[in-house]
Amino acid sequence: MAIETQAPDLRRAPEDTGPILEVRGLGVDFRVDGEWVMAARDVDFTIKPGEVLAVVGESGSGKSVSAMGILGLLPKNSRTVGSATLRGTELIGARPAALRAVRGNDVGLIFQEPMTALNPVLTNGFQVSEVLLSHQNISPAQARERAIELFRLVDLPNPEGRYDSYPHQLSGGQRQRVMIAMAIACDPVLLIADEPTTALDVTVQAEILDLLRTLHHRLDSAILLITHDMGVVADLADTVVVMKDGRVVESGPIRQVFSSPRQGYTRELLAAVPHLGAQIAAGQLVVREPAPGTAAVTAGLEDRAPAPVVPALDLRNLVLEYPSRGRTPAFRAVDDVSFSIAHGEVLGLVGESGSGKTTIGRAVVGLLPVASGSVSIGGTDVAGLSRRELRPLRRRSAIVFQDPAASLNPRMTIGESIGEPLFIHEKLRKAALDRRVEALLDQVQLPHAYRNRFPHELSGGQRQRVGIARALSLGPDLLVADEPTSALDVSVQAHVLELFQELQREQGFACLFISHDLAVVEILASRVAVLHRGKLAEIGTREEVLLHPREPYTRRLIAAAPVPDPDEQQTRRAGRAAALAAGADAED
Repeated sequence: MAIETQAPDLRRAPEDTGPILEVRGLGVDFRVDGEWVMAARDVDFTIKPGEVLAVVGESGSGKSVSAMGILGLLPKNSRTVGSATLRGTELIGARPAALRAVRGNDVGLIFQEPMTALNPVLTNGFQVSEVLLSHQNISPAQARERAIELFRLVDLPNPEGRYDSYPHQLSGGQRQRVMIAMAIACDPVLLIADEPTTALDVTVQAEILDLLRTLHHRLDSAILLITHDMGVVADLADTVVVMKDGRVVESGPIRQVFSSPRQGYTRELLAAVPHLGAQIAAGQLVVREPAPGTAAVTAGLEDRAPAPVVPALDLRNLVLEYPSRGRTPAFRAVDDVSFSIAHGEVLGLVGESGSGKTTIGRAVVGLLPVASGSVSIGGTDVAGLSRRELRPLRRRSAIVFQDPAASLNPRMTIGESIGEPLFIHEKLRKAALDRRVEALLDQVQLPHAYRNRFPHELSGGQRQRVGIARALSLGPDLLVADEPTSALDVSVQAHVLELFQELQREQGFACLFISHDLAVVEILASRVAVLHRGKLAEIGTREEVLLHPREPYTRRLIAAAPVPDPDEQQTRRAGRAAALAAGADAED
């Protein structure tokens, strides 16, 4: 039986030009409540040597289950049928030992969320070394040396030091680099990248895509890219497969599918993608009250009444710090930031991960203490107020969190979650509370029957609608929206953004919209503030910031944002490289 642990050598010979992976009639089903439920059916595609094939579609379309089914990584209540041959070797129905020998050795996997894919109690270096020791006949010392070499290859800072660090000590982009190092450790012929950039900000995403592109050419491997981000597809892919409801509805070369999609679903998917610059070019300017002291930003409209003297939110010389712990000194996350938001205005706050965006948002609603400076909501400074003094102000401000699954209590029904602020602040009970909850469900376009469901029974987009309804339940003057659409696929994101715009027009609340997606900010905001390492780098109308940025950092941020057009994305990639080179020269 020793033969079961041996994987065939699938490394390509120079003259071998056959397909890397050929999938025919692939189907995946799950056993649920005694019945088989179809997740994917009749999936066909071929990946050639050196090719990047992207599988795209909405959440639940069957993208990830198809890829995981090929390698036998689905749970026990699943079954996979059809054929998937890797260099002529059949994987469907192969023995578990043979699949284990293929995984990590001939096929590398890059998962969507490295924090959950990496073991939190093992060092980063040990987890990469473990792959090498499992598949290659080398010593632990050689594995360590190779792991450090891989960390250098994926441009991980301080590779020797990172070897002995743990996943929680790295940023999101650095953890993803560790995952990539693990995936390429044994020089695989195929990389499967499952949503590798979903939760990353635009600059880190651009770096990861550049890294995948570089490694792809350097290792001469094929890539199966699974994503819902059409900008990522335009940046990296050669061929596209579009899936809907578990079936392939369209496939073809990248430029053909993007320029002349045959299916209506593909056209809808492309139309749902925010395209940076499209709103400004079309003259679709957002009508919002300008902040005090700023010029009107709605060209071609009637003169509007002056903004209220007292802004909805006013930050003055704001400093936020995380306190020291043991030998770790205090960390200044936000340093001397000042800006204001008028009533009815949406201001977009953008920047890389770690720039201080979310820290400011949490401080505005009283979830973090203020080290110095002021945070005024409707003229009332919330800095230094006790929890009891803050309670009345919570009616005037609210927050929508990035991850609705984590922010909603899993033990409370949807109706209880939405009604809790009304129960606490307005003392509503029984029928009166039921009527208000149903009215809020109507506002966010959810059926009344959902009030009796629990968060895990809703989709990501539906949970985010619940988060919005809860935040707006008390009619706040100010809403903080912290990356509310970053984890949603493009079609769901489009619906949530339309809902947000409609509610903002109806209720007129001011909004601090925090995001790393500049195309989304362009749709919603009339002004944009750019944060860089805790400092305010630039602020102005969206036209000023997005079309004529003053700061090199803002230009690099804009250049890193992908757009759903292969030709334009190629031009933007070249421009980003030039901007980075210019920035490096300036630093020298």
